[in-house]
Amino acid sequence: MSLVFKALSDPTRRRVLEMLRERPMSAGDLAAAFPVSKPTMSAHFAVLREAGLIASEKQAQSVIYHLQMSVLEEAMLGFAQAFGWQLQPAAKPESSTD
Repeated sequence: MSLVFKALSDPTRRRVLEMLRERPMSAGDLAAAFPVSKPTMSAHFAVLREAGLIASEKQAQSVIYHLQMSVLEEAMLGFAQAFGWQLQPAAKPESSTD
């Protein structure tokens, strides 16, 4: 859990997660969106991978990153439970039988 919170503590890493929520992206495409060096972005990717928030796969000459939503969901649930918040699943809409 501490690795997840460390990963989420940085605004650049949070923005990477937001971008990956939209679709998987290459390391180069992600890096191009930030005014930092590629080695700095690689370090951010490493922190996110270590926390289990993203996964990567090699495709030809590119590394493609994917969001690992289940890890993020588990972390948020653990955070909520640590503060005693009771989370309930969203109610399913009732189907009408007219």
